[in-house]
Amino acid sequence: VHPNVSQGCQGGCATCSDYNGCLSCKPRLFFVLERIGMKQIGVCLSSCPSGYYGTRYPDINKCAKCKADCDTCFTRNFCTKCKSGFYLYSGKCLEKCPDGLEANNHTMECTSIVHCEASEWSPWSPCTKKGKTCGFKRGNEVRVREIVQHPSARGNPCPATSESRKCIVQRKRCQKEGKGKKNREEKRKKSNKDESKETRQESKGRAARRQNREQRENNNKTQPKKRKVANKEQNLAPVDTAH
Repeated sequence: VHPNVSQGCQGGCATCSDYNGCLSCKPRLFFVLERIGMKQIGVCLSSCPSGYYGTRYPDINKCAKCKADCDTCFTRNFCTKCKSGFYLYSGKCLEKCPDGLEANNHTMECTSIVHCEASEWSPWSPCTKKGKTCGFKRGNEVRVREIVQHPSARGNPCPATSESRKCIVQRKRCQKEGKGKKNREEKRKKSNKDESKETRQESKGRAARRQNREQRENNNKTQPKKRKVANKEQNLAPVDTAH
C-alpha cells in the first residue's frame, strides 16, 4: 500500500488519501469526483447526484456525468429530466418539440396534441316561447351536448354546446293565472268560513253546557231551603178539632 493511502477511512471509503479523499469505495457505493476550486476530491455515495448516472463494474461503481442539457439521466444518451429551457422527448432534451407534438410547460415534456371531444346531441326540448308552452303558435326548441375531452394548448377548440331552432305547434289556450288564483282564494275563504262556523258552534255548545251545569248547581242549592219552608208551614197549619 502506498504511504499516502490509508485503510481507516470515513464516509464509505474503502481506501483514501489525505489529499485526494476517497480512492475506492465499499461494496454497492458509487465513486464520484467532486470539484472544490481547482482540486478534485473523491467521495463515495449510495446514489449518484443530480447530473450524473451510475455504472457498475466488477472492480468499481462509478458516477458519470450526464449530457449538458440533462438534469438527470439513466445513461449518457438517455435523459430522464431536462434542465430549464429544454423539453424531454424519448430520452432526449430538445429546445423545440417535433411536429405533431406540443410542449407541456408543467412537466417540461413533449406530449401529444389533444383535440376537443363532445358528446352526442340531446333530444330537442319542447317548443316554448318566453318560457311558456302555451298561448303561441311559433316558438323555439333547443338541444345541448357536453364536453367529454377538453383540448390541449394546440388542440382543436370545442364546438358549441347548445343549438336552437324555430318550431311550430298547435295553438292552445293557457289557463289564466288570475282566474286560478281567484278560485284558490275563494276556496281558502270558504274553508276559513267553515272553520269559523264550526268554531262558533262548538263555542255555543260549550256555553249551553256550562249554563245547564250552573242551573243544576243552583237548583241543588235552593231545594233544601224550599223543603224546610214547606215543613215549617205544615207544622203551623191550624188543627181541626170539630170532631
